[in-house]
Amino acid sequence: MKREQLIQNIGKLKAIMPSYVLEYYQSKLSIPYSLSTLYEYFKEYDRFFSWLIDSGIVEVEKISEIPLSVLEKLSKKDMEAFILYLRERPRLNTRSTHYGVSQATINRTISALSSLYKYLTEEVENADGEPYFYRNVMKKVQTKKNSETLSARAENIKGKLFLGDETQGFLDYIDKEYEKKLSNRALSSFNKNKERDLAIIAIMLASGIRLSEAVNTDLRDLNLQTMMVDVTRKGGKRDAVNIAKFAQPYLTQYLAIRENRYHVEQTTTALFLTSYKGKAGRIDNSSIEKMVSKYSQAFKIRVTPHKLRHTLATRLYAQTNSQVLVSHQLGHASTQVTDLYTHIIDEEQKNALDEL
Repeated sequence: MKREQLIQNIGKLKAIMPSYVLEYYQSKLSIPYSLSTLYEYFKEYDRFFSWLIDSGIVEVEKISEIPLSVLEKLSKKDMEAFILYLRERPRLNTRSTHYGVSQATINRTISALSSLYKYLTEEVENADGEPYFYRNVMKKVQTKKNSETLSARAENIKGKLFLGDETQGFLDYIDKEYEKKLSNRALSSFNKNKERDLAIIAIMLASGIRLSEAVNTDLRDLNLQTMMVDVTRKGGKRDAVNIAKFAQPYLTQYLAIRENRYHVEQTTTALFLTSYKGKAGRIDNSSIEKMVSKYSQAFKIRVTPHKLRHTLATRLYAQTNSQVLVSHQLGHASTQVTDLYTHIIDEEQKNALDEL
């Protein structure tokens, strides 16, 4: 979704939210949270507040009228009833015979509500410098862990990673082969954005930064001398991330054409640009997702930008055998998340042994 559309959609939801949710929004913008995350959270709040009204827990006509005291006094049983509603409600798609949203969606709902409750009970300050209230019912609500084992997950995703020589092979394919099957009209569009597309894919494959981190990177954040990029991680933390040297020529070529190709104005700060009606603007998440999907499907198998992150992490672990280094590269606080990559490499090692 384009940035302008995101802002417009958030604006519609802001118009119906209680004042304390708007305060939460302002607080998270200052960190900053990505607009995509805030939009998804707002949709969860809309669904939750609508349920509070429909279920009779609060007797108001509008979501904006729901007082803080309702959130303060909600019981664990109330929250469990809401989660049960999510599990059992009919799908919005009337052609579906299934009921309830997925567990991943429920986990996202719980995450959104936990973030709001944490703000209201710990982070915000009233006139006396105290939180609005102290009782956080979300601390009593548990999320269901993924029932899929790491081995099963590793087996599922390893075919969607560009490991070994395939990383460079993917970049070479975009650079030299992809255009051969294009029509004249498609070729013109490809040539306009070729350097940019290669630079984006190269930096993600060479650093493992997230899609949102790539989108929000400014020109000043990239240092080709040290091959590092400064990004804003989840939670608003700034981090300096190393970039593998194989990305350097692609980034250099893009920077050489960036200003003239995209008609950059002095106020344009974004590193990766798109052009709309002759005016340069920051490229958005959905454009990169579509671009990665298009090239990867033509090359091998359709993947997401997150699979490029998995690719870097898996390759780095294979090279270093260090979960600590992989965690640091990805911006994780612990090595628990990187356990997946050890299982992928174990499978790769097993396949190598079979070839002996």
